[in-house]
Amino acid sequence: MSAHPTHHPGWEYVGVYSDKAYTGTKSARPDFERLINDCKLGKIDMIITKSISRFARNTLDTLTITRDLKNLGIDVYF
Repeated sequence: MSAHPTHHPGWEYVGVYSDKAYTGTKSARPDFERLINDCKLGKIDMIITKSISRFARNTLDTLTITRDLKNLGIDVYF
């Protein structure tokens, strides 16, 4: 079953946030920062990502960010 919003009536697709040119653990990730900001602004209530490694660069970041998002009522689907 696909998680793409076109397969889920009632879901609104808000776009792709991708930092393709940014690699490594210390690099700035402007689109990721924009994603988190849009979540804080209430524009997003669920994040669907290809894999955990595409979402955050290390385990600590993954745990911290997903906990912060959960506190905002935002689900993350890996």
